[in-house]
Amino acid sequence: MPSYAEVRFYVSGIWLLIKGDEQGFKQLDLSDRGLLRSFWAFVWCLPAMFVTWAWWRMMFLQAMPPGTKTGGLFFFRLGMLEAIDWILPLILVGIVCALFGLGQKFPTMVIVVNWLSVPFAYAYAVLAAAFILPVGMTGFLALLHLSLLVAVVVALTRVMRMLCGPQPLLVTALVMVLIVPDMLLSEVLQRFLGVYPS
Repeated sequence: MPSYAEVRFYVSGIWLLIKGDEQGFKQLDLSDRGLLRSFWAFVWCLPAMFVTWAWWRMMFLQAMPPGTKTGGLFFFRLGMLEAIDWILPLILVGIVCALFGLGQKFPTMVIVVNWLSVPFAYAYAVLAAAFILPVGMTGFLALLHLSLLVAVVVALTRVMRMLCGPQPLLVTALVMVLIVPDMLLSEVLQRFLGVYPS
């Protein structure tokens, strides 16, 4: 598993790409080994995910009748959802790359998207922790949540532009398949797995 120093180095490289600096590519391991190792990003995100899951569990219990309990199966199902939300967009990106003849750039896209997930996972974890605490700023926190979503879109757009060049339609398509399916399918899967706070 990549060390903290390596992950920090990769994330700083992605930050350079977001700023439009091609030197960021030099800070990423773009080899086949680097592609496989980039999926360790999921493990690096797990502590942040646990915080988010704790918030989701709180909302779930608030919406359920008194006495409702959740156990390990509840968190296992949330983990399944996270895995699906992680892999499905990458598969769709692969399809878009195949359609546009960008197969050679697909591995780099996977590496970048995987490592980009780490800082945003922890940003969302901080937000989830704030929702858990009785801070009484729900409206402000909701605004921060929206701001984080905008930041994700901007970051992905800038990175994909660095990879694909000035091709607005292609960049838009890639960003959409990375974000929209997750937004559309999450609630459906949550209801199917019985973890939706209804």
